[in-house]
Amino acid sequence: MKVVLFCGGLGMRLRDYSESVPKPMVPVGYRPILWHVMRYYAHFGHKDFILCLGYKADSIKEYFLRYDETVSNDFIMSEGGRKVDLLQSDIQDWRITFVDTGVHSNVGMRLKAVQPFLEGEEMFLANYSDGVSDLPLPSMVDYFRSRDAVACFAGVCPTQSFHLVSLGEGGRVKSIRHVKDVGMRVNGGFFVFRKEIFDWIGPGEELVEAPFQRLASAGKLLAYPHDGFWACMDTFKDKQLLEDIHARGEVSWEVWKSEGAPCARPIPNLRDTAAEVAIPSAAGIGALEPVEALELAEPVGAKAAN
Repeated sequence: MKVVLFCGGLGMRLRDYSESVPKPMVPVGYRPILWHVMRYYAHFGHKDFILCLGYKADSIKEYFLRYDETVSNDFIMSEGGRKVDLLQSDIQDWRITFVDTGVHSNVGMRLKAVQPFLEGEEMFLANYSDGVSDLPLPSMVDYFRSRDAVACFAGVCPTQSFHLVSLGEGGRVKSIRHVKDVGMRVNGGFFVFRKEIFDWIGPGEELVEAPFQRLASAGKLLAYPHDGFWACMDTFKDKQLLEDIHARGEVSWEVWKSEGAPCARPIPNLRDTAAEVAIPSAAGIGALEPVEALELAEPVGAKAAN
């Protein structure tokens, strides 16, 4: 399936890190978080990506056009550096379509903008491109495929530490419970859609607001509960946490690390090293089985724009 990645938002809450680097390009270890998300999908065989670009789109394009596989792969160098044999490869068989979907577009507008590049796709995947997880993607896809629904997202446990307060008359507190003890979940940003999703999105609508509410009312929206690892990079503190996890080697989202290393192969020239690139023009922006005891901490979506 094709994978739509929303990576055009302003990332305002990460401005403390850098105003010159778009959020998808903020590094975790040797590679930007966008790469970690793409590598996750590629591990499961989904290697045809559509990037919904916006803010600082040139940084993302330039990164892949100048991609260096030796940064995150083992290799053998010989002949004084004139010959390099890669022991693994990242993006050799990836196909990436770069689409400018506008700087100030919301997620729904970005998705509508890339609709022409999804022609013929009965189902497709999507992601906010700022979160990592060990989510069992094949299981989520099968879960969705076997049910009569238009959209599905990963429902994950909140990572924040706060308490929910229930108030009675006169401001008297009836109960105080930690958010993790109330059975609530948030939108983890990992999506599976059927092509009918475009029929539910009106002009200018944010995906997880009006469209998702209509889908939920019609019984066409699913949440796949995931209790494993999940983390997103919304703030500078989140970036530091992911960096600490990566430094300790506790990177459970790197599901591809279980693969065996292939035989060494010569590294191609710089132009051949990058993934296949397509840079089109996006002129046209323009009976459910519910999950038991699954509540949403927010009105379905945990994000506003990406």
